[in-house]
Amino acid sequence: MSSLLVAAIGIIIFILGYRFYSKFVAEKIYRLDPNYLTPAHQYKDGVDFVPTNKYVVWGHHFTSVAGAAPILGPAIAVYWGWLPAFLWVVLGTVFAAGVHDFGTLVLSVRNKGQSIGTLAHRLIGKKAKLLFLFIILILVLMINAVFAWVISNLFISYPASVLPVFIQIPLAIWIGYAVYKGKTKMLLPSIIALVVMYGVAILASNIDFLQIDVVAYFGGEGAAGLFGMGAVSSAFLIWIVILMVYVYIASTLPVWKLLQPRDYINSHQLVVGMAILYLGLLFTNPAVTAPAASSASDVSWFPLLFITVACGAISGFHGLVSSGTSSKQLNKETDARFVGYFGAVGEGALALVSILAVITLFPSAGDFTAAYSSFAQANATGLGNFVEGASQLANGLAIPPGIATTIVSIIVVSFAATTLDTSVRLMRYIIAELGVEYKIPALSKMHVATSIAVILSAVLVLLPEGSKGFGSGGYLLWPLFGTSNQLLAGISLLLISIWLKRQGRNFLVTLIPMVFLLIMTLLAMFNQVLFQWSWFGSDANMLLFVLGAVIFVFAVWIIITAISTLTKNDIKES
Repeated sequence: MSSLLVAAIGIIIFILGYRFYSKFVAEKIYRLDPNYLTPAHQYKDGVDFVPTNKYVVWGHHFTSVAGAAPILGPAIAVYWGWLPAFLWVVLGTVFAAGVHDFGTLVLSVRNKGQSIGTLAHRLIGKKAKLLFLFIILILVLMINAVFAWVISNLFISYPASVLPVFIQIPLAIWIGYAVYKGKTKMLLPSIIALVVMYGVAILASNIDFLQIDVVAYFGGEGAAGLFGMGAVSSAFLIWIVILMVYVYIASTLPVWKLLQPRDYINSHQLVVGMAILYLGLLFTNPAVTAPAASSASDVSWFPLLFITVACGAISGFHGLVSSGTSSKQLNKETDARFVGYFGAVGEGALALVSILAVITLFPSAGDFTAAYSSFAQANATGLGNFVEGASQLANGLAIPPGIATTIVSIIVVSFAATTLDTSVRLMRYIIAELGVEYKIPALSKMHVATSIAVILSAVLVLLPEGSKGFGSGGYLLWPLFGTSNQLLAGISLLLISIWLKRQGRNFLVTLIPMVFLLIMTLLAMFNQVLFQWSWFGSDANMLLFVLGAVIFVFAVWIIITAISTLTKNDIKES
């Protein structure tokens, strides 16, 4: 099977979805108003509420939601064959992720830039809001812990990527000042920054001195490190501490100083990275060696496929970003279609190329099956397979393998760091909202809320011994991520449906994907909690059982409350 044909079908569906379906949703369902005064103008404070060019907001939004998840999920899901993952990514992006990300953005803009958690209070009541915030808090905590581990691991595995990633920070701050103080355009300096980053990447790939290899500094993998630990564990500790200090600073700075310019640079990385991979695909047209569907899987694809591929098809975290940071920067309401829906399309395109990179990596179907011998093996090697497969595609453009691997790892780390920064900022918002709710004013202070967010994340990373060794404590909770994330997306679609109904508009565009997603997610979660993690399950785990059961009960409670609200004859909102 030609990989080009698979890519062409997917891209054509994405184009048609954005050109026609999103236009219909924008004009007939969400009814965007170019004259509506957005929260960025209403509450302009120069820190979080900042009216911004739609291309810059798109860059922030896309790179925040992308992270490593739209790469990792599809790279694992091809375990069941490439066709199910392909269909879910393409159709899920057009009919579920697009309306979800777009809808949560519009809903927040129409409600003072409030988060989806706070909007739950307004739409379905105070108790639902608190339960919702609990689920969100667990979700962002898991993201913070696991993404810190992923970045640290990539820094150790690909030390040539460290210097280019860190050079991006002062470059982004320089661009932020140049744009907002000097009133210059952001495009040219961002491109210059990208050229500098990739120039450093090429140098670092060829000059050992420029590779920040912390493990080597200790004497290599077998050497002793800090506090009686080995060199690798010590390197993890150092990188995690550095990352936590970084996210504290980054998530408290005004968005224009670092967040926006860095994300704008990263959006160019997206363009360059995607262009390299898709052009590599065009010039080499590698054969798809993975089977269309696998008949030898040890774990059923139904309903687990729809949980494994979250970002790249639909993800609740996207609604947090839409209603958390993006809605506070939207200059015009009509920009929401480009930022929200096209952001989802961009992520779908990234997920698609992740699928293509992996299913063309192996010389034969037998090699693919050997590499994906079990679901656990797919989880363990999925990200590495993407990096290798993407490097192979880039090599089709005569880019040397070492440089191609460094550039791909820089892209993955940059996106993961952006998600980590935004996630900590979102956690700060949630803690502040809880402080207001429970009348604890100290929690609403920026630095208090950020300190709590960073400390909790660091504790989850470092204190428990995770399944992947020291520094991977977040992985103890990670099995909850897929279902919690998709539950959040389903509930967010339910809230949008309620809002649309109160506006007297057709809400089927959000109700239909909501019903599908909630059924798949609740089925998957019920199976995991009862038949996998309970005391008589196949993989008994009391921590996951208790937390999963609590989230499941909270979610069912919220859904019943919301459906009850949806079926009432509400008075239209103004």
